[in-house]
Amino acid sequence: MHTDRTSTTRFPVPVDAALRAAGWQPGRWDIKQAEVWADALREHTSPAGHRHAVFPAAVEAWAEFGGLHIAPTGPGRQVAPATVHFDPLHGLHMARTLGDLGRALDTEVCPLGTETDTHSLLAIDTEGRIYALDHTGDWYLGPDIDQALAGLVAGIEPVRLTAG
Repeated sequence: MHTDRTSTTRFPVPVDAALRAAGWQPGRWDIKQAEVWADALREHTSPAGHRHAVFPAAVEAWAEFGGLHIAPTGPGRQVAPATVHFDPLHGLHMARTLGDLGRALDTEVCPLGTETDTHSLLAIDTEGRIYALDHTGDWYLGPDIDQALAGLVAGIEPVRLTAG
């Protein structure tokens, strides 16, 4: 599908509609709340001593999308569209798991939110790539939050990450 660069919306129409219904608008930027989350994650240490990485790509994503509950309407293309809650504290107790994923990918990974229906944890790396982690494995959702949201809202099946 050809995308028109002169389009007034940053997202495909269904994604834009779902985001706006959740309260997002272009220019949304709550850096105060993002800093609260950054502090909470930085201050948390797991019982085994694992700590969260916090970096600019994560803070920027929280500032723009933090707190939103995105509930797409309509059927998905390949899988059910995901209902998403952008709140990194869903991953507060996942420091070890996120650290392990980061080491496997040779980057750092920070929580972003959750898919509320499946309880998959959404995460972001230092380059802004988006992942989902659930009981079935680790999934790559896209090179940036825009493409990840497009896939989640449209119900496009993500790519499974394989070890090695």
